[in-house]
Amino acid sequence: MALLIDGYNLLYASDIFPRADEPATLERSRLALLDFLADVLPPKLAARTIVAFDAIHAPPGLPREHSHRGVGVRFAERGHTADELLEELILAEPDPRHLLVVSSDHRIQRAARQQGANFTDSEPWYAEQLRLWREALDPRATAEEKDVPPMANPFPPGYGEDLLGK
Repeated sequence: MALLIDGYNLLYASDIFPRADEPATLERSRLALLDFLADVLPPKLAARTIVAFDAIHAPPGLPREHSHRGVGVRFAERGHTADELLEELILAEPDPRHLLVVSSDHRIQRAARQQGANFTDSEPWYAEQLRLWREALDPRATAEEKDVPPMANPFPPGYGEDLLGK
C-alpha cells in the first residue's frame, strides 16, 4: 500500500510540535511532523509515502520534491495548492486501490473515492499511529492504558535483589 498524506492537515490534527527548546515555527513544526512519520512508519511504507504541503509555506532553497529520512516530501508549485497536488498524485497512482490518503479535507476524500483509493481522516489516523508507536516502544504502557494487569513476576521473592544492591 502507498500512503499519501495531506501534510498541513495532519499537522493541525496532531499534537506534534517542535522540541521544547526550539521556538515554534511552521518550518520546525513541519520537520517535527516529518520526523514523527519517519519514526513511526515501517521503512517499506515510508519509502512509498508522500507528504504534500502548500508551497506558500516552503522554506526558501528547498527543492519542490525531496526525501526526509526516507519519507517523500512534495511542495505544491507556486500559485497552486496542496489540494491540487494531492488530486494530481491520486490521479497518477497506477492502482489507487492500494493507496491510502490521509486527509480530513472532504475535497481530497472525494477525489480519493472517485479513483477507488482508500482514505481516512487525519485525527484518527494520527491517533492510531501514535498508539502503535507507543506500544512498540513500551508494550506495558499500552497494557496499562487498557487496564490489563501486567504479567506477574515469574521469579520468587528476593530473586536478584543482590544485583540491585538491596
